[in-house]
Amino acid sequence: MTQTDRSLTGEPTVFIIDDDEAVRDALSVLVEVAGLSVRTFVNALEFLHRYSPEQPGCVVADLRMPFMDGLELQEELSRRGWGLPVIIITAHGEVSSAVTAFRSGAVDFLEKPFDDGVFLRRIHEALQRDAHQRRDRSAAESALAKLALLSPRERDVAALMVEGCANKAIAIRLGIGVRTVETHRANILSKLDIRTVPELMRLWMHTP
Repeated sequence: MTQTDRSLTGEPTVFIIDDDEAVRDALSVLVEVAGLSVRTFVNALEFLHRYSPEQPGCVVADLRMPFMDGLELQEELSRRGWGLPVIIITAHGEVSSAVTAFRSGAVDFLEKPFDDGVFLRRIHEALQRDAHQRRDRSAAESALAKLALLSPRERDVAALMVEGCANKAIAIRLGIGVRTVETHRANILSKLDIRTVPELMRLWMHTP
């Protein structure tokens, strides 16, 4: 199976971006031997053109590349809302660049030549981070879709339920009757297909 074919299966993929062909080849072999899917790119622009945010994985990017360097790529991924974890590699270790990389959320900043074991551990950490982020985003999207079923007044009641307010307190704060609150409460639980306030709280916590 080719690199392109493998990336379309949805399995986590390590995207290696380096203008040095020897480095690309060496790292891709190392990653493949570790049993992971890998794709390589000559520069960041090629990667941005071909990458689809639905593809899970992580990025290994060289710090110094033509057109767009590793830090600029990291910033562009953040700007586009693509939370793909990034590992910056470089033969030019600079403290200021490392600080910038970490502040932008890089998994690590590795200076060539680096230990293969350390490199692979960072890869696995990055893939785990990506998996967690995708699960969180999926949970948030599911929660928002469910809460969208509620009317504006039901959302007001639900928000106060999450705060732990009793029906009488909700009625006072919203200026409505207790029986009306009870009706809204029943509708909320029914629409969200839940039975308890703790379930509502867990659902609410997943929303942005």
